[in-house]
Amino acid sequence: MNDGGDAMNEVLSFDDETQAYAEIEAMGYHAMAFDFPAEENELHWHDFDSVLYVTGGELTVWVDGEDESVTYQRGAKIVATAGTVHREKTPGYSAIIGFSVAPETLTQPVNKPLPVSL
Repeated sequence: MNDGGDAMNEVLSFDDETQAYAEIEAMGYHAMAFDFPAEENELHWHDFDSVLYVTGGELTVWVDGEDESVTYQRGAKIVATAGTVHREKTPGYSAIIGFSVAPETLTQPVNKPLPVSL
């Protein structure tokens, strides 16, 4: 997939929701569908690996240390590793997210403030 660098800016794609669910299951991840309202958040990180399949709307992601943001729309697949510092802006989007841990075990808040401490 990558050489240990940040995969969040690697532009991947998928065809439909069936493919997204199948890939998440094949990874051994836990799939959940979400509808996110308009939001702009601060730099944060997550303590789990994930894969996000954008199924509608638009999501712009800035990764700390990268020069430019990336805007994702339907069909985009984002692979994110635990500890990646990033922020997001969206007018609203929907997604299927595969979590490396069971969703009920996610620690709160899901968006962890800086500094990163894995």
